[in-house]
Amino acid sequence: MTLPYPILILGLTVTLSGCLVIEKPHTRLAPGPWRGVLQLDPSQSSRLGGSTDQLKQGAITFEEVTAGELPFLFDVVYITEDSFHILIHNGEEVIEVRDIRYGLDRATAKDTLVIDFPLMDSYIEAVTEGGVIQGHWIVRYRDDYRIPFVARHGKSDRFTLLRKAPATDLSGEWAAVFAPGEADSYPAIAEFRQDGNLLTGTFRTETGDYRFLEGTVQADKFYLSCFDGSHAYLFEGKILEDGRLQGLFRSGSHHLSYWEAQRDPAARLADPDTLTRSTAGDQPVTFRFKGTDGNWMSNQDPAFAGRPLVVQILGTWCPNCLDESRFLAEYIHSHPDAGIGVIGIAFERYRDETKALAALARYEQRLDLPYPILLGGVSDKKEAATHVPFLEHIKAYPTTIFLDKSHRIVRIHTGFDGPATRTHEAFKLDFHNFVQRLAPR
Repeated sequence: MTLPYPILILGLTVTLSGCLVIEKPHTRLAPGPWRGVLQLDPSQSSRLGGSTDQLKQGAITFEEVTAGELPFLFDVVYITEDSFHILIHNGEEVIEVRDIRYGLDRATAKDTLVIDFPLMDSYIEAVTEGGVIQGHWIVRYRDDYRIPFVARHGKSDRFTLLRKAPATDLSGEWAAVFAPGEADSYPAIAEFRQDGNLLTGTFRTETGDYRFLEGTVQADKFYLSCFDGSHAYLFEGKILEDGRLQGLFRSGSHHLSYWEAQRDPAARLADPDTLTRSTAGDQPVTFRFKGTDGNWMSNQDPAFAGRPLVVQILGTWCPNCLDESRFLAEYIHSHPDAGIGVIGIAFERYRDETKALAALARYEQRLDLPYPILLGGVSDKKEAATHVPFLEHIKAYPTTIFLDKSHRIVRIHTGFDGPATRTHEAFKLDFHNFVQRLAPR
């Protein structure tokens, strides 16, 4: 059955303290719609440019919403009287979360809820009372990274109940720049779709996209958000009198930057096949890393020797990598006679090898990947590049390397245009055509 929207299913077993007594969840957590809010604290941002500081001082105000609050919607759906799952909504994407435990915490004498995102290595831990859930979203691989979280039952408006007449229709493509004038400035293309006050879309960059964004347009202001268990994105924007856009972008509680855009249907980003270069020349490349079983694996092993290969540089913590992994798995299943091999090389947030390999094992198992994921090292791009010396650098996760049957590099594709982008279908067709030429049957 083909669904009208993509569904991402997240879930494994949550391990809780022995002091949690599991009770019947349906007697405590009400079914139906909920509105969750991550309370981002802009004062905690570690990356503020001068332009952003000016905006914080009052150049732009967003009176329709509470500053720094990232909202998202979810449904509580009961399967039986005693079991339920959660559906998180971001535009066309619906994320099904099954790793949920609910019960009475003896230490606090309060009903406690844990919503786990095992692929993203994060979880929500909260107490519940009536139609309110309150606690924190916690990211395991970051040091003491906790963002306050609150949710209320029966709420279905993502940002606001207001219905101010939009100043314009934002539908179309916009040439955008994040942190303009700063050392870490980068270009993007905003893809918007507007229907009355409803706004959806994404931002494409040269290293990936900001996935499924959903929000609202209110007069000359607009708001977009996304929460997928890994990334917490909040965009606040203003429509200027000359038609340009400017605003703020928050990623969790650790990043805040200014951005601006102007309408440009001809906007283009750099060719993704030119952003990462090979240092191997015409020589074959060789690599050897540990797999999830703890054994070493090489592209020279009999299973891969003499075959064209697609090598995926990824991190299990990276949603764009997850999108690409799902695409690669689907492609292999759909084209069993494609004649290519696929190997993933992951660079993880954990330096502890045991924790990193455990994350890879969860990833392989949950996605039912038909190809192996090997542990390349830690995710720091400069450090990671030393483990794949046949690349000039690692600019983005994911990066996809195409090897011919002699394992010489013939193409390097930086980033991934995921299912939230208008270019995703073109990418899929290009991938198929190139693989067909690489490994003709």
